[in-house]
Amino acid sequence: MHTRTLTGPLTAALLATLSLTAGQATAAPTTPTATVVLTYDAGSSAEFRSAVDRSAAIWNESVDAVELRPATAGRRANIRVLADNGWPRAARTTLGNGTVYIGRQAVDQGYDTIRISAHELGHILGLPDRKPGPCSSLMSGSSAGTACVNPYPDTREKAEVEAAFAGRTPAAGPRTTVG
Repeated sequence: MHTRTLTGPLTAALLATLSLTAGQATAAPTTPTATVVLTYDAGSSAEFRSAVDRSAAIWNESVDAVELRPATAGRRANIRVLADNGWPRAARTTLGNGTVYIGRQAVDQGYDTIRISAHELGHILGLPDRKPGPCSSLMSGSSAGTACVNPYPDTREKAEVEAAFAGRTPAAGPRTTVG
């Protein structure tokens, strides 16, 4: 008895829906994924501070799943950025956490400071070196030569960072989510 009573209205609703969509399937509404916010402390990056800020902005323009923000005073940052006299490098502790060294040795040899910073931040975001490689690949690093000033990740690098952070919820600590 209840089945017959409910079947009529359900059939009518289904037919009305199909006629409105002309028989085409419609996508279910999507829930936006949270952006993982990582903070960085460039207070010890000396003369490279503006390059670090610009490279963080480039990553923010390039990917949606993660956002780099300057750390607020008195808060521990996910990423520390230091200037030193060696070769640039990154020491990642876990995905999204670690220390970037902007080495003056590469700068003295003519490498671009924004590319160096964006490349090293790429390591913190989970990307490996891809040497040798073309200038179009940010992670080709120094193998692209001193004439290369491209600080932007390529399509593959963007996709890898998106995949690494997609669906992640920040662990306890300085990371937060937006969205």
